Amino acid sequence: QVQLVESGGGLVQAGGSLRLSCAASGRTFSYYGMGWFRQAPGKEREFVAAISWNGDNIYYADSVKGRFTISRDNAKNTVLLQMNSLKPEDTAVYYCAGGKMSFATRNVGQYDSWGQGTQVTVSS
Repeated sequence: QVQLVESGGGLVQAGGSLRLSCAASGRTFSYYGMGWFRQAPGKEREFVAAISWNGDNIYYADSVKGRFTISRDNAKNTVLLQMNSLKPEDTAVYYCAGGKMSFATRNVGQYDSWGQGTQVTVSS
C-alpha cells in the first residue's frame, strides 16, 4: 500500500476554483491507479474522477465532467484535482484513493489505500 495525504480544501464561493493535491509515499505509487471520491453529510461516498497509472485513461463522474480535471505526476508522487466552476452541491469531504489495479476505475472496491480527506465547502 501507499500512504496518501490530501491538501488544498477550503471554503470558496460558487463559481470559484480549488485545486486539491494528494501526496503519496511509497515506491510503487507510479504503478497505482488513482482516484478521487467525495462524501457529503448523510450521503454515501461517491466517485469523482480516476486516472490510470500512466495517465492514459481518465474517467469523470457526469456531475463534474467539464469542470474538474484529474492529473498525476509520477516523478513527484502527486495526484491533483483541479476544480473549476464550483457549485454548492460540490460541498463534501474529498478523498484521494489508490489501488494496485493500475487502471482507472469508478469502483470504490478496487481501491485499497485512502487518505484522511479534505473538506471542500462551496457557498452560494
